Formats: sequence, structure tokens, C-alpha cells
Amino acid sequence: MAKRRANGEGNLRKRKDGRWEGRYTAGHDPETGKPIYKNVLGRTQAETKTKLKAAIEEARSLDITRVGKYTVGVWMDEWFENYAKVKVRPSSHQTYRGYIDNHIKPNIGKAPLEKLTSLELQKLYKKLLTGGRVERVESKHQAKGLSPKTVRNIHQIIASAMKLAKEQRLITTDPTEGCALPKLEHKEMKTLPVEQLASFLREAKDSGVFEMYYVELATGLRRGELLGLKWEDIDLEHGSLRVKRQIARIDGEIVEAPLKTKNAYRTLPLAEDTVAVLQQQRKKTGGSPWVFPSPTGGPISPDSVLHMLHRVLKRAGLPRVRFHDLRHTFATLALQNGVDIKTVSGMLGHFSAGFTLDTYAHVTTAAQKEAARTMEKVLTSVL
Repeated sequence: MAKRRANGEGNLRKRKDGRWEGRYTAGHDPETGKPIYKNVLGRTQAETKTKLKAAIEEARSLDITRVGKYTVGVWMDEWFENYAKVKVRPSSHQTYRGYIDNHIKPNIGKAPLEKLTSLELQKLYKKLLTGGRVERVESKHQAKGLSPKTVRNIHQIIASAMKLAKEQRLITTDPTEGCALPKLEHKEMKTLPVEQLASFLREAKDSGVFEMYYVELATGLRRGELLGLKWEDIDLEHGSLRVKRQIARIDGEIVEAPLKTKNAYRTLPLAEDTVAVLQQQRKKTGGSPWVFPSPTGGPISPDSVLHMLHRVLKRAGLPRVRFHDLRHTFATLALQNGVDIKTVSGMLGHFSAGFTLDTYAHVTTAAQKEAARTMEKVLTSVL
């Protein structure tokens, strides 16, 4: 005979096979209203009693009518469509979708959502680090594994989806909590040295793209921000430039998109030489509203600008750098020539001067050493 327990604590009974069974009400069917019964088994009454208590506590924290209906893959799709698309800026949608379709779903997509464990995630991250890169023509010369930064980004996406799953009472514990993440690689920052700038700009002029790269080096804009400039943003008379939008590729389309952060919306002063270069560019663009238009008059593709940069560098006999490294060049030269960190941070559109300081610590450290040497000379001269 079943041993009745207090209301909400379930029932215990000893079965004919000698084992103990604990039976409890996990919830109610939303359509029929009938109770949903679950059970646990144990070899002893004490063991079963402990299991029963844990099962009841878990049932109270779960929406039992929905648990078991989601695999990891289905939930990631649900999270992306109804949560990420609302909270994440449009320019990041394609990146998120790629992480889900290329790395998360093929590896753990079929696993039941409520059974995903931290160990399975650790195995996923290890696999992605050693061989997670998707085979493409442009990636055939790259390492087979994903970078630690990309793996950490994938972890953040999964963590956000699991947090929502827990809030929705689909899981009791978040498997992303406590995962060991790969350490970020601190790659040496690349810039164009002063002695290479003349060769670079000379070749840019011969290639017909001098104005674009001169303005980039003079302002330190992000690539999308530079391509997003319209003549309505430029005040040639007073020498200023307003950063109001960026150009991005979203779902294969070249579109206008909001800037990364509120700090990215900014107004920058323009030196006289930069104003003169922009005046020259104005004559070249005809009636296009874009400062740097494509041959068809619309905005240029960010990919095209990168390929253009690499062609100019190759023709000039210079080492390959990323477009973002031109931004680093601007910041490095500004700091080396005495511009304070707060001013540089504001011009770059960083969210804080602390972030700028961390990014360009090597430059400020060198400046501090130079200041120490200067003070040494001053003090030595008075002894």
C-alpha cells in the first residue's frame, strides 16, 4: 500500500520487485486540466524520499507543459527570432545567424534543451578551437580552428539563450555557468609607420582612392562610418564632420545601419588640409549624396574597400594590414604627438577613455618612459 505523504510531497510505495517508487504531480495538462504524474525509483525508502523531494522542487521551477518540447537547435532559433532580433543591432543579425547555423546547431542542435550540460558545452568549445572553421574558398589558407574570441562570442550567444530558457522555466540550471572559456589572444597591433605613409598615399593617389584613405587617416573613422558619410554631414566652411550612420552588409545587402553605440554619434573637427582634400572629392562625386560613392552612385561595399586597400598596399610594396589598422594608425600617431587620451577616445567614438587607454597602452607606456627620460635630463641639469 502506498505511503501517503503531506499534500504536495507525493506518495511513496514499495514495489513487488523490491524497489521503492515515489509518485508526484508534476503539473496539469493545459488542454484537459488533468494532472501530469511523474515518478522516481530507488533501492531504499530513504534514497527514494530524497529523489522525490528533489523531483518535486524541480517540477515547481519548470513549466512542465513545455519542458521536453525543445531541442537546443529549436530553442536557439526561437531565441534568435523573438529575442536577439529585437535587442541586437541589425548589422549583427547575420553574424548571430551564422554562429547558430554553422557551429551550434550542427554540433548540439539535436540535444534536448533541458538535458544540455556544461560538459557538452566544454566539448563543443574544444572542438571549435581545433577544427570549427567552415570550409570556404577564402578560408583555405587559414587555421582550421576558430579563434578564442569567436568561441567566446558563441558562448555568449548560448548563454543569452540559456538565460531566457531559465526565465521561461524550461530549464532549472544554466549549463553555461561555470564553463571554462579560452583565453583571448593578445595580438600585436599593426599600424602603418610614419615612414610608410608617403608610399601608401602616393600609391593611393595613383589608384584614384587618395581622398578616401587620407580622410580615414585624418579622422580614424570605422570603415562603416567612413562609407556612411554624406555631404550633408560635412561642413566645409567651418571644418567639421558629423558621424551619423554606418554602411553594413546585412543578409547580402548593402544598407544604412545605426552606429555601434551612442558614443559613436559624434562631431569631429577637420584640419585645413583635410577640408581641401574633401573639396577635391566633392568635385569627383557629381550629384551623389555620398562622400565616397560607388561607380553606380550608391554607397560602396565594405568588402570592396578592403580589397582596394590590399591592392594599394601590394602595389606600394607594403605589408598587408586591415582597414581597422588605419584607425589604429590615426590613434597611435595622435597619442605619440601629444594628444591626450580623453580627446583621442572621443574622436574614436569609444564608450570610455579607459577602453582607449587599455587598447593603446603600449603607446602611453612609451610616452611615460619618454616623460621619465625628459625629467631625468631636467633634474640632472640642475645638480
